[in-house]
Amino acid sequence: METQFLLFVSIFCTLIIHAEGIKPIVFMHGIVAAADEADPLRGFVEEAFPGTNVTSINAFNHLQSVVPMWTQINTIKEMVRDSLVNSPDGVNLICFSQGGLICRGLLSVLPHNVNNFISVSSPQAGQYGDTMYLKYFFPNYLKQNVYKFFYTQAGQQWSIANYWHDPHQETLYKQHNKFLAALDNDTATPNATMYKDNFLRLKKLIMIGGPDDGVITPWQSSHFGFYDANDTVVPMEKQRFYEQDSFGLKTLDARGDIYTYIVPGVQHTNWIKNRMVFEKFIKPWLTE
Repeated sequence: METQFLLFVSIFCTLIIHAEGIKPIVFMHGIVAAADEADPLRGFVEEAFPGTNVTSINAFNHLQSVVPMWTQINTIKEMVRDSLVNSPDGVNLICFSQGGLICRGLLSVLPHNVNNFISVSSPQAGQYGDTMYLKYFFPNYLKQNVYKFFYTQAGQQWSIANYWHDPHQETLYKQHNKFLAALDNDTATPNATMYKDNFLRLKKLIMIGGPDDGVITPWQSSHFGFYDANDTVVPMEKQRFYEQDSFGLKTLDARGDIYTYIVPGVQHTNWIKNRMVFEKFIKPWLTE
């Protein structure tokens, strides 16, 4: 009986340590998804660290997720301001796909207290591919010609167009893109200094992606790599925004606070559901 009691006390204390030692988690879902996309993640976290607070942002669900990125960010920032700015011990941010760019926007506009930003298969350097999402929403376009719509005032009313980066149309991209070009300071945005200062409040940036994703194109965009004009993928370290430290990426890297993981064998819609991805590439950062 005494042995059972001691075992109970040990387990109880372990649960308390886990709950108190893990920072709250805020999750942002991807395009055409909803807050319940976090359910598998919440289950993994609860099993590993019972009592941890996991908040899934309940906004711009399903088809509402295709409205402009700044519209989403300006709404969501008021919903999460208290969590991201006023949490005394900080929070961890886990964001998937388009949600990773929503979160990057939040990290740029808020004087946040985010510890680790875990970006899961997110087109951080942009998107340029004939994916199922492009074909679903724009069946009459291919990646080679959709810029004719995306780089217009009407086209920029779609979230996808806000991070569509045609490497063969750089001039039009810089002229018309209202979101990603501003975050990367490709358009000399007046908010560039604020974006950089806020972004550098981040403790660590963890980026997860892989060659079998099937949606993020190129998949290296999940690690800030992207195509040049010859459709050759250029790594993060050779990108203009890195070399010029336009928004703090080079500084963050020099601090030793960028971690990238290449994970083969995972398709786009399975990242958040995949226990292996959680155990190996997300879970370790929740205790940091």
